[in-house]
Amino acid sequence: MNRSATIAVVGILAAGAAVGAYRSGLIGPQYAEVVRATPVTVKEPIYADVVDVVPITQTSEVPREVCNDQQVQVRQPERYGDKDGMVAGALIGGLLGNQVGKGDGRKAATVAGVIGGGLAGREIDRRHVGGRTTTQSQRVCRTETRQQSSVIGYEVQYQFDGRVLSKHVSEKPSHQLWLGERDKVIGYDVDWRYRDQTGSIRMDEKPGDRLPMRDGAIVLKDGDSGADQG
Repeated sequence: MNRSATIAVVGILAAGAAVGAYRSGLIGPQYAEVVRATPVTVKEPIYADVVDVVPITQTSEVPREVCNDQQVQVRQPERYGDKDGMVAGALIGGLLGNQVGKGDGRKAATVAGVIGGGLAGREIDRRHVGGRTTTQSQRVCRTETRQQSSVIGYEVQYQFDGRVLSKHVSEKPSHQLWLGERDKVIGYDVDWRYRDQTGSIRMDEKPGDRLPMRDGAIVLKDGDSGADQG
């Protein structure tokens, strides 16, 4: 075989080896398979622009105590309370009975006079309305009710996602209304596999089905490589 033929054969073999190496991924672009892309989230508040605020009121009956001074008639108590009539009647009855009869009969009459006079005096005292009356000033109180209105909340109209909605809230909002929280995706934890090599990497955007590689590492968009191999 002459030299030209040898060079041609070597060139053909080299070309075949290069094609095989390219197809097997030894040279040329390399891609890792994306096994899983898990979103990384954080909580962010949701606010809406307030359009109008209308107070919600409630009217209720509120009791209150009202006091003033009044002039009233007061009966003064008897000197001996409610027993003076009975005492006086017993004394008078005893004196009268002592004047009746002699000896044991006088004693019996005296005892009967005391008992009868006491009973009569007590009955008279019960019916007695005497005792001096005077005019005194007394503090008199009574309970009155009045209607009272109070703010129990607010009906807020707000604009969100191009729509005007309304909501009842307990406190008056400012120019913005807090609606709650939602998950915000800030990146993706990506697990990848290339042949017998595995790893993970965090990316700002969700990847496709494969990732470009260079020297056994994932190539990021800015040209850097980064991977945690497993």
